[in-house]
Amino acid sequence: MIELDGVPELIDPVMVAAFEGWNDAGDAASSAVAHLNREWKGEVFAALDAEDYYDFQVNRPTVFLEGGVRKITWPTTRLSVVRVGGETPRDLVLVRGIEPSMRWRSFCNELLGFAHELGVEMVVILGALLGDTPHTRPVPVSGVTSDTDLARTMDLEETRYEGPTGIVGILQEACTHAGVPAVSLWAAVPHYVSQPPNPKATLALLNRLEDLIGLRIPLGELTEDARAWQLGVDQLAAEDSEVAEYVQSLEEARDTAELPEASGEAIAREFERYLRRRDGGPGQTASGGHATETGDGTSFLRDAPGGRGRPRGPARGGPDAAGGPEPGPAPGAGSDSGSGSGTDTGAGTGKDDGAGKGSGKESGPDGADGPSPDGPSPDGPSSPSED
Repeated sequence: MIELDGVPELIDPVMVAAFEGWNDAGDAASSAVAHLNREWKGEVFAALDAEDYYDFQVNRPTVFLEGGVRKITWPTTRLSVVRVGGETPRDLVLVRGIEPSMRWRSFCNELLGFAHELGVEMVVILGALLGDTPHTRPVPVSGVTSDTDLARTMDLEETRYEGPTGIVGILQEACTHAGVPAVSLWAAVPHYVSQPPNPKATLALLNRLEDLIGLRIPLGELTEDARAWQLGVDQLAAEDSEVAEYVQSLEEARDTAELPEASGEAIAREFERYLRRRDGGPGQTASGGHATETGDGTSFLRDAPGGRGRPRGPARGGPDAAGGPEPGPAPGAGSDSGSGSGTDTGAGTGKDDGAGKGSGKESGPDGADGPSPDGPSPDGPSSPSED
């Protein structure tokens, strides 16, 4: 049983997760969770045992000096809690780490154990993939679930993907078996400029997350970073006529495909976001707890985990159907820096360093509007092991 004595009772919590590596093109997804952690001052309350899930020859630990003392930082996955204030406060459980090297089912069970004990109402998993999308246009973000009711009520797509997947797809499938509503949000990163960071894709994920959970997310300097990133890519593309012509062809294809949407729901969502920011909706600070004792399972949780669950806050009227699986897409190498990174210090410190990075590339259509979060590209590495 997971003990969370240092974590207060949470209010209508939503778990938001992202993992570096195969599902994190341009580090867009993991940077989004790091941004939430930083802006809302999340405090880590638990970290999974790195020994159980990571191959240290693939995700190597790092050595650093602190006050003249030599210490080791281990790759891992961390959980933190933030409380978002306002008229209707609610809590977020932030999960940030590295795609595990082994025992994926046990890894998902452990995260679901935390979700159960904390009373999590929905799990949102962020991912990023490489696609044929121009950097000059808004970043496409697809919301995916396999639950029909959830797709209808939350304006999401139902996935029809079949093929290799990453930890994002496996965790969403685990949520489905456990009866936990789950959604995956995928940002498409231009394959011709896949190097991290990609603040424009991170910003797009946060905007879609804001729409999904109804909270105003403070953006800090991210908007300016996204503009600077696009300007830098514009300058690089202008120096190569072939690249410029290719970008122009992508722009024409994108504009043609999305012309009907330009006057529909996309404009309505942007206007609602504008009103929410103008009116100063919820989006304050929060704090987390301490202490954990993690357990380990060997198969997906099909019933609620053992142990006394925490009392839940008042219902918020969200769907209670399980979210469906979304097989993981293919990103570029994941790097870990900034607040809330997926690392664990062996000396018992809370330092967040980015030891170990996954890599991979993937793109391809899924038969629906926008890029597919699945389907490895021919130039990407072999798909990761699925435990």
